Amino acid sequence: MHKIKVAITGWGSLSPLGTEHPLIWDHYLSNRHFFSRIATRAGGVWGAPITRNVEAIVNSISQHKRYRHLDPVVWYAIAASRLAVRHAGWVGDQTFGINIGSSRGATTAFEKYHAEFIESGRQKTDPFTSPITTLGNIASWVAADLNSTGPVISHSITCSSAMHAVANAVVWLTSGLSTRFIAGGSEACLTPFTLTQMKALKIYSTLFNEYPCRPMDLSKTRNTMIIGEGAASFCLEAATDNAIAFITGIGYSTEIIKHGASVSADAICLQRSMRMALNGHDLQSVDVVILHSPGTIQGDSSEMQAIEALFGSNAPLLTCNKWKIGHSLGASGALSIEMGLLMLQHDHFIDIPYLSKQNQMRPLQKILINATGFGGNAVSIVIEKA
Repeated sequence: MHKIKVAITGWGSLSPLGTEHPLIWDHYLSNRHFFSRIATRAGGVWGAPITRNVEAIVNSISQHKRYRHLDPVVWYAIAASRLAVRHAGWVGDQTFGINIGSSRGATTAFEKYHAEFIESGRQKTDPFTSPITTLGNIASWVAADLNSTGPVISHSITCSSAMHAVANAVVWLTSGLSTRFIAGGSEACLTPFTLTQMKALKIYSTLFNEYPCRPMDLSKTRNTMIIGEGAASFCLEAATDNAIAFITGIGYSTEIIKHGASVSADAICLQRSMRMALNGHDLQSVDVVILHSPGTIQGDSSEMQAIEALFGSNAPLLTCNKWKIGHSLGASGALSIEMGLLMLQHDHFIDIPYLSKQNQMRPLQKILINATGFGGNAVSIVIEKA
């Protein structure tokens, strides 16, 4: 028996795919991407914004006088967490913990307040600047919205932030310090400064073909990362008969890096995190790996080499969702977990249309999900069908 077994009893999300689980699944079954052109001072770039229907949900929160001064990243987290609690049927008991991860945090608010600071001659800024741009206000406002009285945690561990949040919640639950936890990630990062940063790293896609973001395509000759937005929250419980799926393994690692955005050629950090997550599991029992695979040449290649080092020639089915919805940075791991849950529920593998077809040969029972981030860190999580 595995040492870790935590139930996922509900989840909520918002992304370019929408908010309703059936609609999200229908979009996964299609071969189209959800990118659009976003105007910037330097010209248009690809991005994956939330849909108009999702905007309506977010606007209902942002227009409330209690929340109108907050950053969109907080609105996204509140919306996703409300949906998760509703899906799990958590009513009455507010003694659950909350852990929300975000890579960029309050991006829109920071850029707005910093611009005002510069325009004033660096003499003044809005009094809301500090509380609204503080990372901790993400989970704190989710807790206030849901009347939670448990531990409240916000953190940023770059692009693996959501997966770290889920792993941390699992530790709280298996330690006996909590019986219920909401964990996930939120990112509202389609802002001029963030897009310019990514372009400066020379990793942003400039392709104009059918699939401008091409994760797992090892034949590409240029980087193809595209930024997306979204949030997802999961209701986790230590023990329940009402599980949608179980988390049965968590792994994490950090490797020594040469610079802030580097990773070793064979992703040592991912090899270690996957091995830790799969401790006690038969490697051949893994049906699918959902890769982090951001669409960059180095990032995609190193993760594929890490998978080969672990599984050898017997790799399971491999997929990811960034070709469809882009890289939502700190929320990306949460949206990958959602993809895994949907594949388990429907017993259907989501292939990547521009790569060689992979055939599902058996029912899907166990999925390994990866996330990596700047700083050489990695997280891997195993989910199993209930």
